[in-house]
Amino acid sequence: MILFGGLRTLRKSASCHPEIWLAAYHDRACASKQRYDKEPMIRSFLTVSTGTLASRLMGFARDSLIAALLGTGAVADAFLAAFQLVNVVRRLLSEGALNAALVPAWLRIRDRDGAAAAAAFAGRVLGTVSAALIIISIGIALLMPLIMTVIAPGFLGAGTLDLAVQNARLMLPYLAFAGPVTVLMGLLNAQGRFALTAFSPLLFNIALIAAIALLLVWHADAGYAAWLLAATVGIAGLLQLLMLLSQRSARLATPLRVSFDKEMRSFFAKAIPGMIASSGPQWLMVAGAIIASATPSAVSWLYFANRLIELPLGIVGVAMGTVLVPELTRAVSGGDRDAVAHAQSRALELATGLALPATLGLIVLAEPIVRLLFEHGAFGAGDSAATAHALMWLALGLPAHVLIKALSPAFYARSDTMTPLLATAKGFVVAVGLAVLLGHFFGASGIAASIAAGAWSSALSLLRKGTSEFGFSIDSAARKRLPRIVLAAAVMGALLWLTTGLVPAEAHGFIKFIVLGVQIAAGIAVYGLLLQILGAASWREAVAALKRPA
Repeated sequence: MILFGGLRTLRKSASCHPEIWLAAYHDRACASKQRYDKEPMIRSFLTVSTGTLASRLMGFARDSLIAALLGTGAVADAFLAAFQLVNVVRRLLSEGALNAALVPAWLRIRDRDGAAAAAAFAGRVLGTVSAALIIISIGIALLMPLIMTVIAPGFLGAGTLDLAVQNARLMLPYLAFAGPVTVLMGLLNAQGRFALTAFSPLLFNIALIAAIALLLVWHADAGYAAWLLAATVGIAGLLQLLMLLSQRSARLATPLRVSFDKEMRSFFAKAIPGMIASSGPQWLMVAGAIIASATPSAVSWLYFANRLIELPLGIVGVAMGTVLVPELTRAVSGGDRDAVAHAQSRALELATGLALPATLGLIVLAEPIVRLLFEHGAFGAGDSAATAHALMWLALGLPAHVLIKALSPAFYARSDTMTPLLATAKGFVVAVGLAVLLGHFFGASGIAASIAAGAWSSALSLLRKGTSEFGFSIDSAARKRLPRIVLAAAVMGALLWLTTGLVPAEAHGFIKFIVLGVQIAAGIAVYGLLLQILGAASWREAVAALKRPA
């Protein structure tokens, strides 16, 4: 309700092409009041959000099956360390700033010089990105023993390092496919075609789930299963690329060329820092994995705990990118201080309204959630307990991650990608430094706490820098709503805490599933009702926002 209420308010301030609402990548300046597309903004938002949610949920199913297939231990740690490395690069490309740099540039060239010039520009980007990633993938394959030693030094001398190197090399073809996939998805976004880009990542999880299911039925040896699963990662990337190549977006990137001219250098100079900064949560997990590799099974526990953090974080990230980033960019470009404060206020409300209840829910219900999702096959009760403890500490960093998503657009809107990058680097250093100390005394839980501290370090760094340079301000509506949102979330968290322990540990799994589902549903219902009662949001606004045409 906070989300839809904010969307409705934001729409009142829009006075230009609705295309700036279609996605974060459509942040071009307003040139006229003529409508560009009749697709409602909110429906576009829901399309992207639904695709992201579906992908995250399938990711849970995939990881639950991985836990059942590999359990924890040397084989699982090796596979997940390699998979995490590939995931960082995948997120860096697909959820970073490559699209945010590509689409506005493509739109400007199309409007200024015509469709042919825009297609030539896209062809150079596609060709250059593809060639660069092929070369980088080959280089990484050759240097993989060294790279894996750096990111998982604890694997040295235990035989796990060789397994991790083999798995990572088998996954590397995916990186060569991820770049062109990202470019083609950006071109589809430029045309307002969100359904395919939102749901195409599902192919990645579908392919892996199918492979895991076959391996479980086959009762394959864990080491051999990890080897085959690693090879499937590259096949999944190829399937996604082939599907996008069949679309009209491929014809918008012709002729295909490799170029490092001034225009391309300028494009990548803007994109690369933002790509790295936007992948802050993944870099922090890499920092944790570096230290956790010295503790048996710790890499696996942290990986599975982090998967639960990524669901709310992914949804909020999409909301920020699709709705709030374009509005903030438009306001900054137009010098409208009231509109800037308005966009920042809605961002803070959205971040608080989604992150705080998710944080409390994950802390209170950590153990039953982990047991339900992952405690199958080779993943035992001890693994569930360790993963749940890590999840509690990681959840403390979720508000910081979401705050970063809310603060970073203020810098991107001012063409500043270096400040978020430096904040990400600072958080990485803090996480590694604390993990060395806390990991020694508290194991995976201490490392998880260090990751949360690194996230807060990055968030506070952005807040201080933004306040000193241009000031962060919120409007009167946000000052009234925010305390009420916090109160509603606190009451919801207390309700969940009071209902824990109602079911004995020896109860049947189906009973636990029903109770957990009722707890979550009741928590959401109470939270929504309190938001309505306290005046922080309105169901009527939510329904009106959905029905209102673009």
